[in-house]
Amino acid sequence: MQAVLDERRGQIHRKGEAPFAMSCNKDSLAGAVSQRACVFCGSRVVLYPIADALHLVHGPIGCAVYTWDIRGALSSGPELHRMSFSTDMQEIDVIFGGEKKLYQALIELIDRHQPKAAFVYSTCIVGLIGDDLKAVCRKVAEEKGIPVLPVQSEGFKGNKRAGYAAACNAMRQLVGTGDVTGISKHSINILGDFNLAGEIWLIREYFEKIGVEVVANITGDGRIDDLKRCHGAALNVVQCSGATMDLANMMEKDFGVPSIRVSYFGVEDMAESLYAVADFFKDQEMIDKTRALVKAELSALLPQIQQYRQALTGKKAAIYVGGAFKAFSLVKAFRLLGMEVVMVGSQTGTPEDYQELEEITDPGTIIVDDANPLELSSFLKEKEVDIFVGGVKERPIAYKLGVAFCDHNHERKEILAGFAGMLNFAREVYSSVMSPVWRFVPRRDV
Repeated sequence: MQAVLDERRGQIHRKGEAPFAMSCNKDSLAGAVSQRACVFCGSRVVLYPIADALHLVHGPIGCAVYTWDIRGALSSGPELHRMSFSTDMQEIDVIFGGEKKLYQALIELIDRHQPKAAFVYSTCIVGLIGDDLKAVCRKVAEEKGIPVLPVQSEGFKGNKRAGYAAACNAMRQLVGTGDVTGISKHSINILGDFNLAGEIWLIREYFEKIGVEVVANITGDGRIDDLKRCHGAALNVVQCSGATMDLANMMEKDFGVPSIRVSYFGVEDMAESLYAVADFFKDQEMIDKTRALVKAELSALLPQIQQYRQALTGKKAAIYVGGAFKAFSLVKAFRLLGMEVVMVGSQTGTPEDYQELEEITDPGTIIVDDANPLELSSFLKEKEVDIFVGGVKERPIAYKLGVAFCDHNHERKEILAGFAGMLNFAREVYSSVMSPVWRFVPRRDV
C-alpha cells in the first residue's frame, strides 16, 4: 500500500506547503479505481453529439450500453446519435474475427437510416484480435458513397484523454471536404461545447447578437455538412480544450485557421469569451455590441446573485471535474457567491492547467490529479466541505458522506453555461447547501 501512496504523491499538492510541482498526464494506477474512463469512452463523449451520423460500436454489447446516451446532448433536428448501435461481438467472433459481422452491420444500418456519415468505434477486444477496421470502413465507404470513419479507440491504450485524440483524428477526415462559399469574414466554429441541456443554442445566440456567424458546432448539435465546411471559418473558439484542441491545432496547421481558448461558465469567463472574439475581429461595432450585451446581462443577473451570496458566504466547496477548464471557471463562480474552494482537481489536466489552478486558489487548497474515491472521501472529510461539484461517479461519494452535491458533468439536464447558467448554478448551490436535510446527517463526525 505504501508503494501505491508513493506513486500517487506527485499528483496531490497542498498549496503553500511546498514548491508547486504536479505530476500528471500519467496512465491511471492499476487497481486504484481511478475516476477516469477508457479511451473508447473518451472518443464517444466527443463524437456522440453529431446528430446526423451513424455511431456503431464494434465490440461487446457492454461497451455500447456503457456509453449509451452518454451526454445530455440535445439536437435541433435528427436524433440518430441517440441510438447506440453495436456489433455485439460474441465468443465465435473473437475466435474467427469480427470483420464480416462489422461489414454486414454497416451495410444494414446505412441502408435503413441513410446517415450523412458513419463513425465506427474499436473497443479493447478489437485491438486484441486484430480486426482491420480501416479496411472494412474503406470498403463500405466506396460502396455506399458516404464517409465511414474508423475511430481507433481501443480502451486499453490509456485513459479518455487518448480517446479525445482518436475522435479528433476521425473528424479531421471530414474537414476540408465541403464548400465554403458564402461564409462571413466574421465567422467562428464553436469547439468543445456539447449542447448539454441546450447550452450551445444560448452561446450561439450571444455570438449572433454581436454579429458573429457560427459555421459549425463541434460537436454539440453537430452536423456532418457543417464539419466538412468548417475550415472556411475565420476563427476556432475552443472551450473544452482537452477534448477538441487537437482538432483546432490540425486546422491551424492545414488550413491556417487560428484558435483561442475560452470558457462559458461563470460571469467573468463568459464575458471574457465574448470580448476575446470581438477583439480578434477588431470590429468597433462588434465591440460596442458586446459591451451592451454584457452590461444588459449583468444588470439583470447580479442583483439576483446577491440574495444567494448572503446565505452562502463562508461555505466551503470542493471541485473534481473532467476537464480542468471547468475548474478555473468554478473557482471564480464560487468566489462570486462568497464561498471558499478548499479542494480542486481534474481527471485530464495538464501541467499548465495545474499551474494556473495553483495561482488562482487560496493557501491550503488541495489540488489533485486523477483522484480515486478513497482520496476524494478523505479530502471531503478533512476540509469539512459543504458542497462537492463533480460528475456521476462522484455523486455517491458526496451523498454517503452527507455532503451536498452539484452535477457539473455531461449527464446534467440544466443549463449552467452563459449568464443564465450562472443564475441556475447559484440557485442550485443555494438549494443544495441550505437544504434542511443536512441537519439530520452528522457528517462532521463521520
